[in-house]
Amino acid sequence: QVQLVESGGGLVQARESLRLSCTASGSVFNGNTMAWLRQAPGNQQRELVAFISHTGFPNYAAPYKGRFTISRDDAKNTVYLQMNTLKPEDTGVYYCNKIPPIDSWGQGTQVTVSA
Repeated sequence: QVQLVESGGGLVQARESLRLSCTASGSVFNGNTMAWLRQAPGNQQRELVAFISHTGFPNYAAPYKGRFTISRDDAKNTVYLQMNTLKPEDTGVYYCNKIPPIDSWGQGTQVTVSA
């Protein structure tokens, strides 16, 4: 069964914005810290972008602080990532998962930022 579904990516120019959404199954979402991660082109690893506790407290990796905003809607089992002032180096596939992560990742959503 599908447990994580990401959406909202696209091709944008630098300094533009995107809003990503991730809907999770209840067993993954409820009461858990949720995170967004990025897999850069040609890179096998996923790096942490931001996470939000089950009480709504956000944290950001340094490159994204001040530009990205993570939020969650518990009624919809959905976590969002508002991405502003995008840079070409933000390009990648964005995934969500809980912390600690489940093994079954979603398909991710591609974000491409042109200069």
